[in-house]
Amino acid sequence: MTRTLFFSPLSSLTAALVASSASSFTMSPYFSNPPMTRTMNKSTFLPVRSDDQTKRSFSSFSASASPRLSTRRSKLFANEMSTYDIDTDENAEQSLADTPATDETNGQPSTSLAVNGSTSNVSNRYASLLQSMDLSIPSLKHLPSQRPVSSNDVFCNRELRLDNIRAIGFDMDYTLAQYQQPNFDKLAFDGAKEKLVHSLGYPKEVLDLEYDHTYWVRGLIIDTARGNFLKIDRHKYVRVAYHGFSPISSNMRKQIYSKTFNKQPSFTEKGFVNMDTLFQHVDAHLFASLVEMKDFGEHEFLDERTYEEIYRQVRECVDLCHRDGVIKDEVARNPEKYLVLDDGLLPMLRQFRENGIKVFLLTNSYWEYTSTAMNYLYHEKKVDEETQKKNEWTELFDLVVVGACKPAYLKDPYLNLFRVVPEDGSLKNTDGLFEIEALGENGAAKFLEMGKCFQGGNWNHLQAMLETTAGEEIIYVGDHLYADVLRSKRALGWRSCFIMPELPEEMRIFNSQVALRKSIMQLRNLRDELGAHADTLRLKMKKVSFSEGRGLEKKIEQIEEDDAKIKEKLSDAHRQYHSSFHPRWGQMFVAGYQDSRFGYFVKNYACIYTSKATNLGLASASRAFRTSGELLPHDNMLSRASSEFVDADE
Repeated sequence: MTRTLFFSPLSSLTAALVASSASSFTMSPYFSNPPMTRTMNKSTFLPVRSDDQTKRSFSSFSASASPRLSTRRSKLFANEMSTYDIDTDENAEQSLADTPATDETNGQPSTSLAVNGSTSNVSNRYASLLQSMDLSIPSLKHLPSQRPVSSNDVFCNRELRLDNIRAIGFDMDYTLAQYQQPNFDKLAFDGAKEKLVHSLGYPKEVLDLEYDHTYWVRGLIIDTARGNFLKIDRHKYVRVAYHGFSPISSNMRKQIYSKTFNKQPSFTEKGFVNMDTLFQHVDAHLFASLVEMKDFGEHEFLDERTYEEIYRQVRECVDLCHRDGVIKDEVARNPEKYLVLDDGLLPMLRQFRENGIKVFLLTNSYWEYTSTAMNYLYHEKKVDEETQKKNEWTELFDLVVVGACKPAYLKDPYLNLFRVVPEDGSLKNTDGLFEIEALGENGAAKFLEMGKCFQGGNWNHLQAMLETTAGEEIIYVGDHLYADVLRSKRALGWRSCFIMPELPEEMRIFNSQVALRKSIMQLRNLRDELGAHADTLRLKMKKVSFSEGRGLEKKIEQIEEDDAKIKEKLSDAHRQYHSSFHPRWGQMFVAGYQDSRFGYFVKNYACIYTSKATNLGLASASRAFRTSGELLPHDNMLSRASSEFVDADE
């Protein structure tokens, strides 16, 4: 059984990419009249590799380094550029390929790639479907001609019905309380600098360091032992790496993190820190700045310390800023400078309670700061001391827990629960579960009547006070991928909603790059089909005469030349696509052509995700969130209208 090559017509942008190649991109005469259908059988999915296919290609990834370059540094990192590895020869799961940009229904590329605007009548979009299913849908005429997709939408990884939820909980920082950047981060950055210099004896030049929050994205990993910053994919392969602000070359990166026969790093070992929250941008920038000073400056103090020691002291100083008043006192004085007001916050919380859903606040912040932030969000202005002591904002919640110490709160059943006195923030002991049980019938309600604000405790206390019987009845909304989302879902079975303030910008850039992404995927599909057809010709060579074999060999050689041209152009296009999201780290959810580690965890542990918590208030209490469906590569290939299945057993 043979396979015929499918050679899809290139889009105008793809053609332009091909035509602009430095060398003339001319396809072999063999492809002058290619068949328009790719025929596939079972052997299509078998890995057939040549010697050349064991090699990876690399394209330079231009990155702007810190302006503090010295002559010594320039020599050290000469020709050492960070790279995106393009796994063009590896049949790994491809997150981009799993969702083709073209909708090839009826064998034609979709004409409605734009997110907004109108290109076709809504009736035409569903006409053939409804006719084939013998359905009459009168409400169809009320739908817009194209489905609008907004950054305020809630996106679904695991189906969820809000009418099955009995309690919804919220984190505070970067969830209910959004912060103005870089103003808020600079409080911790500048405060930590002062502590490093005046308390720990760091060089006074540290005080001159400037903070740049745009240098970083979430999902990176800090290698504290080496002073490196890494972006890895879902398979734990390091795609991009920097030492301080200096890009690490492909060869050096592989020597450090890939070429070992004894143990593949899991990046969960001691010394690796995951940047899962926006708070960690401060740690990253201060640590990277000190790595630069240690490597390229003349500072004996830093020379005597390891990278790991420096990071530990940075972390301690930043953490102290959150506890000693450096941050909370300034926010209390000028909340309008640091906190973002959202007019959808109060209506959302009240709506949930009106619909019979219990609402709770679960935050690691302590009472004094929580009271300051929530009073400002509630009154939408700075309040006087007397008004703040009233803490009227607590009427929005059935239960408030501060100082929760997540993720320990979600896994340690022995943490003690204390009651908070809202007027002054003092604490009172409770007997927790024993006290609730001792109160008899409606013990939870009686326990909360004595006061609904607490510090510490653990999930057992929370679920007892909420009177829930299963984790599936609780959804928790937070911005910390590990402490809020992964741990609550994996350990307790809670449903999870992940908050991503960066999502609107990611969506805007993705929408602007749809055409380029489409072209990249078409070129990748073309390479895949060229490779598959070349294998077919190689198998055929074994069964024909010498003279016929020579002709087939020339065709194979031409395919390999064409493949090299596509590969070069594809690398340039891929680099352009990723750098449009971020000049150093690329698209947040993607590493190469696969899910980044960050994207993988969002997809697997966030039942739903959105850009801000108040977007949940746009959904009705009966709303059902549905997934878009997932396909493995073989189903994805067969789902294309341009593919034809051939049963190899027939």
